[in-house]
Amino acid sequence: MKRVIVFGASGGIGQEICRSLAADGWSIYVHYRKNVEVAQKLATELLEKYPKQDFFTTKLDFAASDQQLEDFVQSLFPVNAVVFAQGITKYGFLSEQSLTDIDRVMKINLTVPIKLTKLLEPMLVKHEMSRIVYLGSVYGGQGSALETIYSATKAGLSRFSQAYAREVASTGLTVNTIAPGAVATEMNKIFSKETLDEVREEIPLGRLAHGEDVAYWVKTLLQAESKYCTGQTIYVSGGWLI
Repeated sequence: MKRVIVFGASGGIGQEICRSLAADGWSIYVHYRKNVEVAQKLATELLEKYPKQDFFTTKLDFAASDQQLEDFVQSLFPVNAVVFAQGITKYGFLSEQSLTDIDRVMKINLTVPIKLTKLLEPMLVKHEMSRIVYLGSVYGGQGSALETIYSATKAGLSRFSQAYAREVASTGLTVNTIAPGAVATEMNKIFSKETLDEVREEIPLGRLAHGEDVAYWVKTLLQAESKYCTGQTIYVSGGWLI
């Protein structure tokens, strides 16, 4: 069985991850929070292209209660891989952030992924081959001013995945983080063309990443041949910052 749940599947990177994994033979839970139309369209697209695989849409708000998280996990068919591709940021000085803003970024990017990992572990370790991949950030290695909370959550994912990988290594469950640099997604459309051009000039490869640049590494880590790679943060940044 090759069944994965991709959290944040309706986002730009999440969609490309789903397309890449589907092409590699995976059945997929396509997770969304509110973009049901995008999720359903993606699932339909994949089912038409790969009719021998299963593609389900599934909804979960990461603001859910602990009981709702438990109920969600109990509702799933068995999976042997999990990809956490969801994530948000709140741009601005720390002094400008409300306590609610801080809590929301922490919860969606770090706290709930850790809770879901704990809840999914019994299901994952039943399989000879199982995988977890978190989507971190280059800012988890080089903190960014004006994105302090985001940087903290992404650094937390890297250290959590490193530590957790050591706990579960004997079970065959590998745990890794993919840390992109600047990616051409909706999240970065808040910046002006001039700002993005300045970033491009700082990137040795001369461009922002595309979703498929990140999806390639997720697909690779989920393959059976990657069984000796665990506890790692892999930077996909075009040589920028790291």
